[in-house]
Amino acid sequence: MTDLHPFIAGLPKAELHVHHVGSASPRIVSELAARHPDSKVPTDPEALADYFTFTDFAHFIEVYLSVVDLVRTPEDVRLLTYEVARDMARQNIRYAELTVTPYSSTRRGIDERAFMEAIEDARRAAETELGVILRWCFDIPGEAGLEAAAETARLAVDLRPEGLVSFGLGGPEIGVPRPQFKPYFDRARAAGLRSVPHAGETTGPQTVWDALNDLGAERIGHGTSSTQDPELLAHLAEHRIALEVCPTSNIATRAVTDLDKHPITEMVAAGVLVTVNSDDPPMFGTDLNKEYAIAARLLGLDERGVAALAKNAVEASFLDPAGKTRISAEIDAYTEQWLAP
Repeated sequence: MTDLHPFIAGLPKAELHVHHVGSASPRIVSELAARHPDSKVPTDPEALADYFTFTDFAHFIEVYLSVVDLVRTPEDVRLLTYEVARDMARQNIRYAELTVTPYSSTRRGIDERAFMEAIEDARRAAETELGVILRWCFDIPGEAGLEAAAETARLAVDLRPEGLVSFGLGGPEIGVPRPQFKPYFDRARAAGLRSVPHAGETTGPQTVWDALNDLGAERIGHGTSSTQDPELLAHLAEHRIALEVCPTSNIATRAVTDLDKHPITEMVAAGVLVTVNSDDPPMFGTDLNKEYAIAARLLGLDERGVAALAKNAVEASFLDPAGKTRISAEIDAYTEQWLAP
């Protein structure tokens, strides 16, 4: 098979499932750790590789929260956000919906309005200086319970920043049932935000049904276990409800045991709209280009197949129609130029 890495590297892309703090590069994490020496996070970028080796999903959450604790000031927030966009620009990511957990920052003492100003300042600079369009998904940290849900909904609705487009739910699924968050999703949806909860990553397909029926999910974060329920797969395919698939993440958190048996192949075979994403890329030793290469191998894709996968993400995004048309045209033009004799 043709080596697709060079093609993928230059391909214009969109990313829909990538976390704000989880995208901090080793350089940025070590810089933040040096600013806050009371943290247990290593300040040596090389030592972070060992620190980011997870035994299971619970351990991943523990490590993730230790990095969250490094973001303590509006200046930390702005630095992190802009540097994430810089890393995206290097991968030719044109558009990204970055999952932000404002509750994790405001409860640590960052003024809520200063937090909003920091991410918005970074967003505007990223678009002007780097050519990366950022939009926000504010998500509830599920492990923090209904207090966090209420606060996240308030921040999203009452202080809604210009770049905010959607409302999500992250963190552990086991012991955190989706239906309890319905009132908060109802409030966010009534304000015009789109529903994009995580579901079916480490739990069964019923969690995905709950996200659809109780939270009004328009896309599903991960949805890995959806392939266990043919009726669910058919529903997702019929209604063009996209799955935000993150292959390396699923292996790193032990949600999937064998990459070669990843359910992405069954999802695509069932006609589900599949998008490829990196989730928490530096923590998992990956980036979006690597995830596309993995997906291309698993699905047996050539350049046109990879380009179609990239257009799936544009279709499933909450970008405005003109923006979708522009990026899709970029993907087509790049592909035709690459394949021209």
